[in-house]
Amino acid sequence: MSMYALLRTCKMPPTEEQIEESLAGNLCRCTGYRPILEAFRSFTKADSFLYWDDSAKASGVAVNRASQGGKICPGTGRPCDCGSEKKTGCCSVQEKPSEIKDRGELIFPPELMTRKVQSLVLKGAEDLQWFRPLSLPDLLDLKKRYPDAKLVVGNSEVGIETRFKNLRYPVLIAATHVAELNAIKVLDDGLNIGASVTLEKLREVMHACVKDRKAYEVSGCDAFLAQLKWFAGVQIRNVSSIGGNICTASPISDLNPLWIAAGAVFTLVDDSGLPRSVQASDFFIGYRRVALRKGEILASVFLPWTRKNEYIKEFKQSHRRDDDIALVNAGMRVHLKEETGKWLVSGISLVYGGVAAVPVRASKTETFMQGKVWDKSTLEGALSELQKDIIIADNAPGGMAEFRRSLILSFFFKYFLMVADKLQQDENVEHEFSERFMSAADPYKRDISSGMQNFKTIVDGSAVGQSIAHVSAELQVSGEAQYLDDEPLPPNGLHGALVLSTRPHARIVSVSYREAETVPGFAGYFCAKDVPGGNDIGAVAHDEELFATNVVTCVGQVIGVVVADTQYAARAAALKVKVVYEDLPAILSIEDAIEAESFLLKAPRVLSKGNVQECFASGKCDHIVEGTVQMGGQEHFYLEPHGTTVWIQDGGNEVMMLSSTQAPQKHQYTVAHVLGIPMHRVVCKTKRIGGGFGGKETRGFVEAAAAAVPAYLLRRPVKLVLDREVDMAITGQRHAFLARYKVGFTNEGKVMALDLQIYNNGGNSLDLSDAVLERSMFHSDNVYVIPNVRIFGNVCFTNIPSNTAFRGFGGPQGMLVTENWIEHIAKTLGVPASKIREINLQGEGYELHYSQVLENCRIKQVWSELKSSCELASRMHEIDLFNKKNRWKKRGVAMVPTKFGISFTTKFINQAGALVQVYTDGTVLVTHGGVEMGQGLHTKIAQVAATAFDIPISSVFISETSTDKVPNASPTAASASSDMYGAAVIDACNQIKERMRPLMSQYDSFAKLVMACYLQRIDLSAHGFYITPDIGFDWKTGKGSPFSYYTYGAACAEAEIDCLTGDSHLRRVDIVMDLGHSLNPAIDIGQIEGAFVQGLGWVALEELKWGDKAHPWIKPGYLFTQGPGTYKLPTVNDIPIDFRVSLLKDAPNPRAIHSSKAVGEPPLFLAAAALFAVKEAIASARAETGLHGWFLLDTPATPERIRMACVDDITARFASADFRPKLSV
Repeated sequence: MSMYALLRTCKMPPTEEQIEESLAGNLCRCTGYRPILEAFRSFTKADSFLYWDDSAKASGVAVNRASQGGKICPGTGRPCDCGSEKKTGCCSVQEKPSEIKDRGELIFPPELMTRKVQSLVLKGAEDLQWFRPLSLPDLLDLKKRYPDAKLVVGNSEVGIETRFKNLRYPVLIAATHVAELNAIKVLDDGLNIGASVTLEKLREVMHACVKDRKAYEVSGCDAFLAQLKWFAGVQIRNVSSIGGNICTASPISDLNPLWIAAGAVFTLVDDSGLPRSVQASDFFIGYRRVALRKGEILASVFLPWTRKNEYIKEFKQSHRRDDDIALVNAGMRVHLKEETGKWLVSGISLVYGGVAAVPVRASKTETFMQGKVWDKSTLEGALSELQKDIIIADNAPGGMAEFRRSLILSFFFKYFLMVADKLQQDENVEHEFSERFMSAADPYKRDISSGMQNFKTIVDGSAVGQSIAHVSAELQVSGEAQYLDDEPLPPNGLHGALVLSTRPHARIVSVSYREAETVPGFAGYFCAKDVPGGNDIGAVAHDEELFATNVVTCVGQVIGVVVADTQYAARAAALKVKVVYEDLPAILSIEDAIEAESFLLKAPRVLSKGNVQECFASGKCDHIVEGTVQMGGQEHFYLEPHGTTVWIQDGGNEVMMLSSTQAPQKHQYTVAHVLGIPMHRVVCKTKRIGGGFGGKETRGFVEAAAAAVPAYLLRRPVKLVLDREVDMAITGQRHAFLARYKVGFTNEGKVMALDLQIYNNGGNSLDLSDAVLERSMFHSDNVYVIPNVRIFGNVCFTNIPSNTAFRGFGGPQGMLVTENWIEHIAKTLGVPASKIREINLQGEGYELHYSQVLENCRIKQVWSELKSSCELASRMHEIDLFNKKNRWKKRGVAMVPTKFGISFTTKFINQAGALVQVYTDGTVLVTHGGVEMGQGLHTKIAQVAATAFDIPISSVFISETSTDKVPNASPTAASASSDMYGAAVIDACNQIKERMRPLMSQYDSFAKLVMACYLQRIDLSAHGFYITPDIGFDWKTGKGSPFSYYTYGAACAEAEIDCLTGDSHLRRVDIVMDLGHSLNPAIDIGQIEGAFVQGLGWVALEELKWGDKAHPWIKPGYLFTQGPGTYKLPTVNDIPIDFRVSLLKDAPNPRAIHSSKAVGEPPLFLAAAALFAVKEAIASARAETGLHGWFLLDTPATPERIRMACVDDITARFASADFRPKLSV
């Protein structure tokens, strides 16, 4: 939709920059973004190759040579000549409306565009009134009648307040069509901007001003344009107004400090039409309070042009570069005048946001600088003044006090150097700063993203091995693919909303739902006493309650469920259920749990090999180092939240369920148990789900069972779909881990012994935490030879919602611990970490620390190919030269391998079933136990079935996953679904083919053969089954072969950081993966790129903040980072600028179907290369101050952690060199 809007509004073919910018507000990290960008890049008309019929033929597109000389437009897929010469417009947007309508394309109705705008008065629920005046007098009249009315334009702030903060505004006045407020006037002395002008419109006008006016006049415009580039996304800027942004008076507004610094003047108008002027610096009077009197509105803003030698500059640092709220921002202005050959400060404004309730002027620093020479001594003095001028308390809301304090000084330091550089350019004034320092003044500019994919296609039969498009791709890109919430609620249906605990650990004293009963549409409240069957539930152990009875053990634990006739009514009623608590002590971190011996396992897990203690004592180790590694969790952030619809059939004899789940069987079992009925009377169906990543493997059964209780008792359908914020708060995340290691090694870097203690944060129930811990222990060697190993592991019980499966399932956490001590070894010996990695690589026949022997081990081949293709040696040299030339920008490169075991580590789950049915027209229907969640499973299964019967893939259809078609299906997880369900489908196909065999030679087509078999009464349906052979592990002995095989890979990442702000980006990433003979190279490469970007979020961006000792400003046990406003995923602008993926060639895998390998989880850990590349860049920065040794860098490596690790004179004012920013673990 974002791209479509761009094309529809773009008068010329869009540029690559416009395309990337238009997509920046879209969150879909599992795609990796790169293929989306490249697909849309065809609309730029930049590559003429795309327009010729040769390109079309290669893509399988039919070309009409009779039209347009045999050329085809990649934008429309139709003949054209837009690639042969410059056109005045884009052919994909030049059709007349009638032409567009003829082919069924939806556009904004032209009749609405020409329709005369009218004033509107609308009334809503609960006496809500909404007005849309057309003139300023009409608006002021409404304001007089309703002085407390809220003005809205884009509703981007008021909508959040009413939707998420439950605020209520009885009267809303839309100022969208008031002509006086939408005017922008370019005057001789500045810009006069109406308060309803959108931010995007402001950008357009300012761009024109920059182009048309003298450069020195538009320094303010330049600053606003730079700030607006990273302000929200295009979609928000298109509707948000400058007046709304100003009057919201957010303490972290990106623009308000700039208005103040630039000397803007606000014109206010009262309800009688009387105007008055207020300086921007006097407008903000308190937290979200402004100097508007009753009945007044903000009418316009005047921004003066800048004078010669007057410089305005914007600053902003946030968790993520684009579309994110600021941690600290600033607007700075200085006017310099020459006196006696020196340039003196004539006027200065230094304004900061994000440091107090209102934008703050550094008035003492401004006074200090007045009349001073713009030189080094003034800079030093100003930094000292600024440190005292703006104070952030240790317990300030938002935390990160040390980081935010450093940003205040870092911004000013950057500004000072920028002005010095400008003076040199404008007035030829030589400054005193080294050229190495001037990188501090360079603004960030991202190059256009590019990618390269290198693979060998090995076609097997009619479909396997081909890069066939995802079978649901067209439905998904057109928005026609149906998900759970798209399905209409059956007649007489109700909506459910959960009543959740607000305490981390407390005794329930009483629950009252009397107020909830007053909500119109309320249909009932249900809790533990209403459960017909068992109230005890759980993924492995039944250690949870569906509805809490006496005690709650986390914020967000389910106490009851409310049902009502609308979703709005259900949620409103749930909020009115009153629960009285008696608080109990809470454990909120791994360290607290270890201290209290609060564990979920009866005994710790132990793996060992050799004799660690003897090795440490023997003298074989030239060095022994110890350390601690901690890493935060990660939110799944699937695009479709948890949801279920349950209804009863046949007078209560059958329970039907549609669920967004990776494990329909678990839903079936749990609902049957809770209702006290046998499983054969419960059916769970799943057509597709909008992402899962492990988060829908177990936790969804809570919502399913909660909906089933009222549906069963009332005999009415119930739909329960979680809000994003509720989903994040209650359904669990990737486990946080804490590990303590002791490792011994030789002078050459050979690892001799590892002693490791590893803990994960299980939350308030076991769920899958034991299995996650086990896999982390299995993967704690990554790919390295370690003769002596001892690993001790345990699962911590804490009072947060139960953590659960997430892509990688503990493997990435275990490997990240390993790579940290590998880096520790390298720093101790003073050699590149890549050397330590290479000399310790495992090989064919190596026996792992749990006794499995490696077969077909290709990690050395992968490593060698990557090392060559990524040109590691030459790039390390180039980076060294760059770092020597730049003090405040640093680069680093790192190369990291991975080995991921394929199989469920619980043996009995490694089974799969499939039902294959052949119809008399030669088409095939396949139903299997796996769930399609965007990963392409159904596409690969269709390819496997098509190849088995030697028919086109179009003849195969994959039906919904349903427990009444394939029983007892294992969850779609562990990256093993294509292997297992593909093998089950092959088994079923082979059974049918065996029955067909006597007639095969008599017919030349599959359809004829099928009909003949039917007439001969040959069974054309078969149930296939598969079990993964030769696996098993015994925890009593600590020995076995838990995995069928391993997927290998390696990545090389190059990163650049801004040492003064902690900002970072990836310049280039190279990946080589061993995927055997890929079933579908296009889908597999998409999985690799998506996994990498999701992993990048884990190691560099996505931070969960809980109310714990580390974050006292958050209520105990609460998740602060609920929703995209506070939890930051990678966007288009975070992917590697140069992203190259190669599949290892001629590497068949004898352990899986068609010699393929699993791909879903293995690539995720390769994002660790980005983490260690950043760490290398930090190491270069630390070396500038004489710090050369090992240092800690927790994950995620956010700007805070990067900045505070880049120790310099600024950070030294606020923290020690070994300062460790706080992390919820």
